[in-house]
Amino acid sequence: MPETTGGDRHLTKGIAQSSSPVENGSVFAAEVSIPNDTAEGLRVQQDLLELMRQREFSERDIFAVRLSVEEAMVNAIKHGNGLAPDKRVRIRYEVSYETVRIEIEDEGVGFCPKAIPDPTDPENLFRPCGRGLLLMRSYMSSVEYNELGNHVIMIKHRNHFPNLEE
Repeated sequence: MPETTGGDRHLTKGIAQSSSPVENGSVFAAEVSIPNDTAEGLRVQQDLLELMRQREFSERDIFAVRLSVEEAMVNAIKHGNGLAPDKRVRIRYEVSYETVRIEIEDEGVGFCPKAIPDPTDPENLFRPCGRGLLLMRSYMSSVEYNELGNHVIMIKHRNHFPNLEE
């Protein structure tokens, strides 16, 4: 993620945020550290989606990012940080006119994404695990984890196929 400089830094309801546009003015980048609380994650998600609307991303793209970010944040808060109130989740995002890039990192021990059972396999259809990862991979252009498994990077490229909007 490009480093941002000259941005404002403020604290709102326990959310430390540092953000500023990247020098060329076409990319907005922000980094936020939130308490281990889904309500705080929702606020960040709403800011991200508003930036997408300002850049006229389709409703289909906005839905894809909303669902994927929600799943990744819940995974970080619930599974990664174990709902521990003393832990935090770090979220970084960039929004350009063509691409959205989101990084979500928890303070947990991580996991191996390849070890999660395939929820579409008939023997796993009634098991609750793996559905969120499947949705993220289905809706985003790219989903990658660090080696530890506590940091996800998701990328969504703008949909340029108007006939798919309906």
